[in-house]
Amino acid sequence: MKRILCSAAALAAAASGAQAGGVERSTQSVAILLEKGRYAELSFGHFDPTVTGSVLGGLLPSGDMSSSFNSWSLGYKMDIGDRMALAVIVDQPIGADVAYPGTFGPLSYPLAGTTATLTSSAVTALLRYRFESNVSLYGGLRYQTVHGEVSIPLVSHPVLGGYTLDTNDDSEFGYVVGVAWEKPEIAARVALTYNSAITHQLESLEFGVVAAGFETEVPQSLNLEFQTGIAKDTLLFGSIRWVDWSEFVIAPPAYLLATSGQALVDYPNDRVTYNLGIGRRFSENWSGAVILGYEPADGELTGNLGPTDGFRSAGLAVTYTMDSLKITGGIRYVDIGDATTNPPVSASFSGNHGLGVGIRVGYTF
Repeated sequence: MKRILCSAAALAAAASGAQAGGVERSTQSVAILLEKGRYAELSFGHFDPTVTGSVLGGLLPSGDMSSSFNSWSLGYKMDIGDRMALAVIVDQPIGADVAYPGTFGPLSYPLAGTTATLTSSAVTALLRYRFESNVSLYGGLRYQTVHGEVSIPLVSHPVLGGYTLDTNDDSEFGYVVGVAWEKPEIAARVALTYNSAITHQLESLEFGVVAAGFETEVPQSLNLEFQTGIAKDTLLFGSIRWVDWSEFVIAPPAYLLATSGQALVDYPNDRVTYNLGIGRRFSENWSGAVILGYEPADGELTGNLGPTDGFRSAGLAVTYTMDSLKITGGIRYVDIGDATTNPPVSASFSGNHGLGVGIRVGYTF
């Protein structure tokens, strides 16, 4: 069952959440904290989305505006006595890679030449205490760093030209708390985790010369992760994740002034993302899993830097186990939801998709 769980976790790492909320790159899972013994893992993922739209009834197509990206994570867990455990996780919670193709001009797509990148990194340290009742409590701190760069030729200043934004690398603390219940006899496990919001005070240059500062909040979230054995060597698993995306706003002051108060990035509603899968052990060395994902569309207008609305996904993973080493490969197809964007560019995006692949190497000491 442990091998099957590894398959599920690695599959989630293979671009899981790549479209959730528009900028989410990590589900902030605490599964490593519940591993047995001393354990380390390293994961790599690649996601290649295709996101295209048009204005004027298809007369001016956008081209593929969403660039492919890589992600990675690193985790280490060790026991402290019989009832306590420590885990350290390094990952990339949020990110964006936007690049509208072409050159801005009177006959081009209005956002041609627009680029935006959002990068982040986080280090999370967690402690877990297990009670005799199979209930455990855990919590810890997250140290998170973010950075952003934007270029939008369409939004222009009469003297300074097209809009640009370049922020500093800002680092802030947040916290994590949670509770878990386990019943090893049937491979059952439920973990509920709260991740606090982290507010960043960003310093920036806008239009290349205008020094400004603004605040943005990477929102709070709630994760429910579960699994249970349903037959010999067969595991049912899944997760439900809520993120308070309506509190995520990027609104630099010069951009607000240039667009009459329109934020650079904002989301009208929170998001709930569902994953459900089945894992199966085929032999002492091989196991596999299949998982389906779903995030409902809300039908609201979206920003032009993230023109998607919900998704459906399907993925497969296979794990090979050799003594203390476990190697898992996963692949995931994502059907990205249609969207209509806010003015000044009211475009329609449809028929979009993405493909993610990932690999995870885990070792038990």
